Amino acid sequence: MSKTEYQGQAGELRARLVQAQYRLKDADFAAIIVIAGNDNFGRNDLIHVLHEWMDPRFLETRSFGHPTDEEKERPPFWRYWRALPPKGRIGIFYGSWVRRPLMDRIDGLIDDAALDDAIREINNFEKLLVDDGTLLFKFWLHLSEEELGKRLEAVRGDPQTASQVSRRDVDLLEGYDRALAVYERFVGGTSTAEAPWMIVDGSHAGTRNLTIGRTVLDALRRRLDAGQTPPCTPSADSAAEPSTAPKMSGEGRGLLDALDLTQTLPKGEYQKRLERYQAKLHGLGQTAFEQGLTSILLFEGWDASGKGGAIRRIARTLDPRDYRMIAIAAPNDEERARHYLWRFWRHIPPRGRIRLFDRSWYGRVLVERVEGFAAEHEWRRAYKEIRDFEEQLVRHGILLLKFWLHIDPQEQLRRFRQRERTPFKQHKMSEEDYRNRRKWDAYEAAAEEMVRRTGTDAAPWHLIEANDKRHARVKVLRIYCQELERRLA
Repeated sequence: MSKTEYQGQAGELRARLVQAQYRLKDADFAAIIVIAGNDNFGRNDLIHVLHEWMDPRFLETRSFGHPTDEEKERPPFWRYWRALPPKGRIGIFYGSWVRRPLMDRIDGLIDDAALDDAIREINNFEKLLVDDGTLLFKFWLHLSEEELGKRLEAVRGDPQTASQVSRRDVDLLEGYDRALAVYERFVGGTSTAEAPWMIVDGSHAGTRNLTIGRTVLDALRRRLDAGQTPPCTPSADSAAEPSTAPKMSGEGRGLLDALDLTQTLPKGEYQKRLERYQAKLHGLGQTAFEQGLTSILLFEGWDASGKGGAIRRIARTLDPRDYRMIAIAAPNDEERARHYLWRFWRHIPPRGRIRLFDRSWYGRVLVERVEGFAAEHEWRRAYKEIRDFEEQLVRHGILLLKFWLHIDPQEQLRRFRQRERTPFKQHKMSEEDYRNRRKWDAYEAAAEEMVRRTGTDAAPWHLIEANDKRHARVKVLRIYCQELERRLA
């Protein structure tokens, strides 16, 4: 292809890409372009070309090298979640979730089994994005050993680019066959039906640029012409029970229905136990901070079940610098423009800190399910998405505690009436609270299924009998102290 011919085709392609970008602005999905491969210098050039061809106001490139200290304190995918583009935008990811497991395997820092684990995590992450409507492109820029050698020599021979050649580039050329075997295993394992790789010959820059530009344009047009995000059908996994789900308690009764809500704690005994556990938690909290043990506690349960009261009894024992309370309400515009888990990933604390969630990511399978804010295929697939999310937290060493505070309808009504009579609690009441009561059976069924399908060995549910607030508060404190002691030991 002559230079004139390339420029003519590139100019026409550029105009169409910008037109597609302007249509994408108002669409209900985002696009992500992942660029990887052994053609490091070609990747840089390609990113410059894409920025020249498209409107940079709606395009952002995120580069990921070695994780920063802040990133090391969170699970590995935290930094990728933070970088996800909002709906209507395109994100280019360079050195993304692809880079670290590849380099670690090539360098011998991990074995094939660990690489396969990383492949599984990447596939889960990419499927989650695609299921949510993200248009995901994965381009692998490949050079043969001969072409890679020529490229390296050309860059070295140019005084303006010679400094760009690193020891890593030389090592990858010298160990080409070893690296190629890792590439093939990785690309084969991560090229899925939802997110396949497109292998692009990087030996001719013009052909490479046009091929990738046209691929992006064609896919954008197809999605936009189809009418925004296509409907997803539930996968087999979304209908299946996890093998680690808790067993049902009682004969023919659900886990929640089997709880003994008559348990009470006299006021005098409550005060003694409360003070004892709060003092204990104060010391354990200091030790956890010193040892870098992170805690995430989430509280779900019925309206007026005492979630806020339990959270406050914990917070009073802690150093205010070490914790934050996160009250979850309806998502704002920024949060609605991304996957529903995005706003929770943002709140993952650094090492040694504590987050107390008053409601959580379980809203997807509770209120969003019951009220119809999430389509059936969305809340059904959320069970697996949540289990994967929590598995990443626990595997990173975070202490994750999940509490469901359970009361019966009669106790809830009594507390509603009490709130209405108490001036400083009246703001907590609204017509929505009574409307939700009329859907008690639907919420109870959703909560029961939630507990069964998201309670795992790594992240079990703690079911709290909360008809008596004193009993509930002390039980929550006791469980947190016990789990901190177990981990710190």
